[in-house]
Amino acid sequence: MSPTQFAALEAGEAAISPDDLLEQGAIRFDPMAIKYLDDFTETRTVIDDPVRAPESNYDPKLRFKEEDELADDLSKWVDSLDIDDADPSKSFAEFEKRNRLTVGKPEAELNPRSYEAPEIPVLTDSMTRSAVKNATVGEDGDDAASDPHMQRLMKQTGMQYDQIKRLRLKVLNVHRVVNLTRMGKIFSMYYLTVAGDGKGMVGIGEGKSSEPEDAQRQSAANAIRNMVPVMRYEERTIFGDVKGKLGATELQLMTRPPGFGIRCQHLIFEICKCAGISDLAARVTRARNPMNVVKATMQALLSQKLPEDVARARGKKLVDVRKVYYGGLV
Repeated sequence: MSPTQFAALEAGEAAISPDDLLEQGAIRFDPMAIKYLDDFTETRTVIDDPVRAPESNYDPKLRFKEEDELADDLSKWVDSLDIDDADPSKSFAEFEKRNRLTVGKPEAELNPRSYEAPEIPVLTDSMTRSAVKNATVGEDGDDAASDPHMQRLMKQTGMQYDQIKRLRLKVLNVHRVVNLTRMGKIFSMYYLTVAGDGKGMVGIGEGKSSEPEDAQRQSAANAIRNMVPVMRYEERTIFGDVKGKLGATELQLMTRPPGFGIRCQHLIFEICKCAGISDLAARVTRARNPMNVVKATMQALLSQKLPEDVARARGKKLVDVRKVYYGGLV
């Protein structure tokens, strides 16, 4: 790397807070990650500044030998064999090593000039990603990370196994469904699950299968894939009152002061816990179908508008009275 690139990397590292690096920093295992561990703080001779063959080794007239030429080389080797030689395989190995396959400069074949990057050297076991992954995943003896469904989920989300284990998962609704066909009734189990990290990411997922375990696994995986960020005021409540409607279900989510808690029905309560919302009130009117209540709650949370956007649209100046005049105490 050039000094300018090193300076840019150092400036970027200095701008990152150590606390953020401790909470959010993680070793990548996605398909686009590099095959070795490196913090890019120093130049590695083999990878960053490889030693290449000189330009004089290039031969524009270099060509492969024809079959007649190769046959002549082989016949010369046979004529040079010693009759008393007990092990001709050794001499043949030397012949293969010394015999050239091209006609031209010897350096062009033995040490060719190439602009391709050299191969990455063999790494020790302590430097490979698999060793780090096994050390971080296999501490508790849990082999769930080797499950193909978990591997696929990790590749799709870009999350590590320990990050998925720390997510909060809650089954919100379970019931049996029936598909009536000409062969008779086909019974299946339906699961509705919510997933979140408690820091503003939340998602819901559905799963259906003839086996309850498969349906629950599908719903949990879909919930993790569908996680989206939800805006939170002071990381505890929502920005103003919002409404959601799905089918015959109508609900309203209302912001509340610190210490109020989550006062609503259990479905909205679990969604707020997964999203990291601690102060909220909700009112559900008309139909109370569990699936519609969950989906309407997500619709309401995602329909929030930032006060800055509203003030900019109205051409007004925005001041947070609670923070500016009361220091966030009321």
